[in-house]
Amino acid sequence: MRKRITPPSPASTPAEDREWLDLERVAEVEVTSEAPDNPVDFALVPGTNSGWNASHSGEQTLRLLFDEPRKLRHIRLVFIENSNSRTQEFVLRWSGAGGAFHSVVRQQYNFNPPGTEVEEYDVELDGVKVLELKITPDISGGPAIASLAELRLA
Repeated sequence: MRKRITPPSPASTPAEDREWLDLERVAEVEVTSEAPDNPVDFALVPGTNSGWNASHSGEQTLRLLFDEPRKLRHIRLVFIENSNSRTQEFVLRWSGAGGAFHSVVRQQYNFNPPGTEVEEYDVELDGVKVLELKITPDISGGPAIASLAELRLA
């Protein structure tokens, strides 16, 4: 009988111990809309508490354009809903120098306020030039406003 002893997988690094990318320094951001009191910076820069809100309902896109190709090993998304019950969907994808997009995840979940949805993904993405997040705040087409409390990358 052949066998091999494999060590257990290392535990994921806790969010507070990660070395997050300084997105203000390494990327430009494009966003389809933003509410004046909740600009996209509030979701991307640590230390801001209110997050980003779109200025109108419907699907929204947030795109990070990196100055140099990046290695990404962890993605953290936090969504908060305090008002409306709804089913939200988001699609996260990336592109390298070639321009073709590759899916990371497509996720749907139900908000039953107040609610917080924290999504953590360990990834092995090399040469990332663009990271794109599309949010459909209510898949039934209702008047919900897309929002994002936090986006962190390591």
